[in-house]
Amino acid sequence: MTTHVQTPARTAGRSSSMATMVLIAGWLIPGAGHFMQRKWIRGGLLFVSIVAMFTIGLLLKGKVYSPNTGDLLDILNFVGDLGTGLLYVLARILDLGQVTVQVTTADYGTKFMVVAGLLNIIAAVDAHSLATGRKRS
Repeated sequence: MTTHVQTPARTAGRSSSMATMVLIAGWLIPGAGHFMQRKWIRGGLLFVSIVAMFTIGLLLKGKVYSPNTGDLLDILNFVGDLGTGLLYVLARILDLGQVTVQVTTADYGTKFMVVAGLLNIIAAVDAHSLATGRKRS
């Protein structure tokens, strides 16, 4: 009868790949990284907050940035939008959001979407830190 003993290197490899999956899932779907770690309340609050901010931004007719090599602020706003993961992809596929900001409230909507993306990036990194053990709940 043979017994399999988990070596530290094998355990570290599994936890490293799990932490990477948590990071990617947390980026693609807001709160998913926390859900994977059974942090239900934190994941739920992040999901509701980020989706609500992105939706409010769309309702205010905010601009959804596309990849570009133009102005530095446009590039940074694109990175912020991309931070929302699949919400950004869905908005681009369904042609949601404005191409240009035409009313004053649209500028607020644009900022809502960018901040939602940045919050999602922070949440995904937080989930990764929890998964690697660098941070305790």
